[in-house]
Amino acid sequence: MRTELLFQDPSTLSTPLLAVFAADISTGKDAAASPALLTTSDVLGNAAAKWLSSGEFKASLGETLLLHSPEGCRADRLLVIGLGKAKTLTAHDVRKGAGVAVRFAKPRGLRDVAISFPEDKALADEHMESLQCSLAARAIAEGALLADFEIDTYRSDRKDQSVHAVTLIANEHDGKSKDEVQHGWNEGIVFGDSQNFARTLVNEPGNVLTPTELGRRAAAMAQEVGLSCEVHSTDKLHELKMGAFAAVAQGSVEPPALIVLRYEPEKSPAEDAPVLGLVGKGITFDTGGISIKPADNMDKMKYDMGGAAAMLGAMRAIALLKPAMRVICVVCSAENMPDGKAYKPGDVLTAMSGKTIEVLNTDAEGRLVLADGLHYAQQLGATRLINAATLTGAIGVALGLLNAGLFSNDDETSNKFLGVLATSGEKFWRMPCTEDYREQIKSSIADIMNTGGSRYGGAITAAMFLKEFVGETPWIHLDIAGTTWADDAKPWLSKGPTGMGVRSIAEWVRSYAS
Repeated sequence: MRTELLFQDPSTLSTPLLAVFAADISTGKDAAASPALLTTSDVLGNAAAKWLSSGEFKASLGETLLLHSPEGCRADRLLVIGLGKAKTLTAHDVRKGAGVAVRFAKPRGLRDVAISFPEDKALADEHMESLQCSLAARAIAEGALLADFEIDTYRSDRKDQSVHAVTLIANEHDGKSKDEVQHGWNEGIVFGDSQNFARTLVNEPGNVLTPTELGRRAAAMAQEVGLSCEVHSTDKLHELKMGAFAAVAQGSVEPPALIVLRYEPEKSPAEDAPVLGLVGKGITFDTGGISIKPADNMDKMKYDMGGAAAMLGAMRAIALLKPAMRVICVVCSAENMPDGKAYKPGDVLTAMSGKTIEVLNTDAEGRLVLADGLHYAQQLGATRLINAATLTGAIGVALGLLNAGLFSNDDETSNKFLGVLATSGEKFWRMPCTEDYREQIKSSIADIMNTGGSRYGGAITAAMFLKEFVGETPWIHLDIAGTTWADDAKPWLSKGPTGMGVRSIAEWVRSYAS
């Protein structure tokens, strides 16, 4: 997609479709909706005035009103997009609104879309809080790029409905605001493209995206953006004594991939700056192994490498945004298959750290590969850790499909991550990870078991297992199993892979640089 930022009155731009945002400025629970345009352009205001006062358009989030040949406007069509209540408007709503504009255009064969920058000064202060220019521009770029993604890659009758160009058009501002809009727009393109890179990986079928192929794509991305990359396989796992990771991989004819990416900043970090370690679960297909899953919905297990994809997408964004932080990324990729050589319930494995693990369920394989990945990241120099994984169905039971789970052994590190969510727009909810849960993973034959002793608190016992392999290192575990794949399309996003975690992980890294 071609992207462009212009500073002029949006009504003067010749385009097939010009989108302008509206918000509801009504107050009170029972008050009738009162939609108002978020633009100071008199031409756009006059063109839409009749319809905004008609009562048929409420400006609810994602609602649209299409006007053909708007008077005084050079655009062929004017699309008014509702963002909901003005008083509670956030950049995340703006991101969705931009997505609505693109997804409205796609099935109608409109290949060029212009979006009018939302001006908070178009409304009185009592109606709307100030909307940060940079963050709004970034959200529009992200929303537009994410909305253009589709999952029908392998359909022989696939019709290309992609939007070829998106233009953000803003009225002239003072120099500072203009620079802020440009800065946010540039960042949004990086984040949007990086999240779509992660979504593309998750969308690939298991017969295409094997661990080896994931390694190839990670290396190609690293070369493109200037990261160093190493990809290892079975021999390296044995050399490093990664007994947990190797056990998961041994049941498949596809060899595993241990992927290591490094980001070295151009500007030296502060002397006391941590080295950040990003670790991703990359199970490119998960049958459950000997503890085989039911056939229903097993096809979705191609997305069991969603954590690895999130880390690779975040590393791409980090490389392009260039924060002054050293970052190491470790991705542990394998297939979990029920071959005659597969590891079995009752086996005892020795992880890279030396801890012994009793296997109760071979479908709890993600925590095994992460155990060795987390330990290895520390050996490579990481002093703060974050891992992402589609780890447990239990997190979806606990939080539904709106929030991902966050677990941590360190309040300061956790709060730093939670603090970036207002910027990233993603939803995570902190869950308990305290020592009183450890009893549930104690083993009578080994140090720990790879599942809890009961079905209760499954997401927590999985986190407790990972906690065993980080020691005193500040650490965050993101369980994104419930949010990595969307079964239904939204007005601003297709169904399929979401790229969950990319924006927040990259923002967390940047927060240390600032």
